[in-house]
Amino acid sequence: MINKYYDKTKNFIKEIYPSLIAAVIVILLFVIQLPYKVYTPGGMVDLSKRIKIDNKYESEGSLGMAYVSVINGNIPYLLMSYIIPNWDIYPDEAISDEDFETTFKIDKLAMQESIDNATINAYKLAKKPVEVTGQDIHITYIDKDAKTDVALFDILLKIDGQEIKNFDQMRDLINDHKVGDKLSLEVKRGDEILSKEAEIYNTEDGPKIGLAITPTYQYDEDPKIEFLAKESESGPSGGLMMSLAIYNSLVPEDITKGKKIIGTGTIDLEGNVGEIGGVKYKLLGAANKKCEVFLVPKGNYEEAQKVKEEKNLNINIISVSTLDEAITELRKL
Repeated sequence: MINKYYDKTKNFIKEIYPSLIAAVIVILLFVIQLPYKVYTPGGMVDLSKRIKIDNKYESEGSLGMAYVSVINGNIPYLLMSYIIPNWDIYPDEAISDEDFETTFKIDKLAMQESIDNATINAYKLAKKPVEVTGQDIHITYIDKDAKTDVALFDILLKIDGQEIKNFDQMRDLINDHKVGDKLSLEVKRGDEILSKEAEIYNTEDGPKIGLAITPTYQYDEDPKIEFLAKESESGPSGGLMMSLAIYNSLVPEDITKGKKIIGTGTIDLEGNVGEIGGVKYKLLGAANKKCEVFLVPKGNYEEAQKVKEEKNLNINIISVSTLDEAITELRKL
């Protein structure tokens, strides 16, 4: 009896063995991640669904921020990128030197800065009360050649006793010293206030201490606003469109004119629009969504126009350098 069951089991395994091996191979192909990412045409986020303001003005059209779709580099997707148009492979090191968790945390801070800048700019242009009451200066990059004992995500408070409010101030302070000078830094790490230092060293771009910072702000505004960002979202490139969407919610004028408007670009505290990466994939995604107008920073305009011509896209591309200019251009539609 035992031999009979043994033979049946052995025959069953022989029958399913090829299928089992094939299934394991397929699973491994999708599970094993290679050090690459695949960039593909993205989509848009309808910002009217992300902005929560009491008694906000509604819009006939829509304002959306464009994004790039990024796929992890497993073998099937890498192979598909050689077949599917506009699927492009990038090595991980070309995207960031940091691990995913660190990079994501940096990008989350960049998005929060973008939301803060967008809100402050929009309220000011809409002539609504907004007052900055505080800020945090996060250390979000430390150069490999930096001679310092600060850590990523420390909050920078002072350099040589001076309270630091922005990058320009930090750069000017460094330029007042010479290479080899050691600066005293005061940082906040968790609940602790710590004394640290950084030595100035020479680079191709002049003297530096090898740190980059990202500011975030606290402010009082009226009416109150809540931006409903998803946990998976990060990065600063939605700043321009967030500014426009917040502004459009605060004023009776509808700057969309009933059109579907998608765009991209960073925004700083003075309302300047900055360049972004991945404009090709954002523009293609906007075209796939039947967008009528695509707003792009001036520094990305040439690339966007080239993609439009190569792909024969039916879309109106408008380049802007400030939030004020973007509003002016939309009023012309």
